[in-house]
Amino acid sequence: MFSFKQTRQKEQEDNRMITLPIDSVLPNPDQPRRTFDEASLGELARSISQYGLMQPVLVRFTRRGYELIAGERRWRACRMAGLTHIDAILTEADDATTACMALVENLQRENLHYFEEAESYVSLMKQFGLTQEELAIKLGRNQSTVANKLRVLRLPPAVKEAVQHARLTERHSRALLRLTNEADMLSAVATVREGLLSVKETERLVERMVEKRLREFEEERQEAKKARVVRLVRDYRLYVNTLKRACAELRSAGMDAVCRVVESETEYSVTVAIPKYGKMAE
Repeated sequence: MFSFKQTRQKEQEDNRMITLPIDSVLPNPDQPRRTFDEASLGELARSISQYGLMQPVLVRFTRRGYELIAGERRWRACRMAGLTHIDAILTEADDATTACMALVENLQRENLHYFEEAESYVSLMKQFGLTQEELAIKLGRNQSTVANKLRVLRLPPAVKEAVQHARLTERHSRALLRLTNEADMLSAVATVREGLLSVKETERLVERMVEKRLREFEEERQEAKKARVVRLVRDYRLYVNTLKRACAELRSAGMDAVCRVVESETEYSVTVAIPKYGKMAE
């Protein structure tokens, strides 16, 4: 299996510079970035208008036409600047390599949000049947790094939204994973945001919340245990009364049956005596 770097080196000899009508270039369907900051694009567009495009975009030719591999932000800024043509490097790359290159380009240029990065990992693994280890090799990363990135996707959607709004770091988000209740997670995010808590402080906050939940769980368990004991005691009395009624019915039928009940602090002792030879009560 070739890594991203090996693939780039292998194809470097075939790369050639071309100029394309900007409207003939299509965005990459595997682009990991979901949002582009308009203010940042505007700054880049003004720079391109004044100095030109310093670095060409990278494209490949597909059935759809020329498709971006890397450089969508530059392509968008060129369109914003009113350019009609764009310089591009034409190369050959398969779908998996193209998707990995787009991801690496985003990671190297502007900070891709860690949720977007993790979602891209999942998309690449599903689309191309890659394991975590294979994806890590293609991206030139450690498998443990890929695994940690994927963990944040376990957060509920509402928590992800709150985390992004609060601008919490990836380590903050991973600390929240110890909480099992969505309401607790949202409460923790609000506390971290209001108190501007560090990662260490967030981890201590989560630890206290986990301990509180454990205490509450133990208290609920003890209460349930007490309720069960009360219910069992009530049930024992029902059983004893049932035996007493049975003896009463036997006596009413003429059988000399006796039911003796002795109650102590720890138990009920019930003795039922029925004549062995069916002695009839007088």
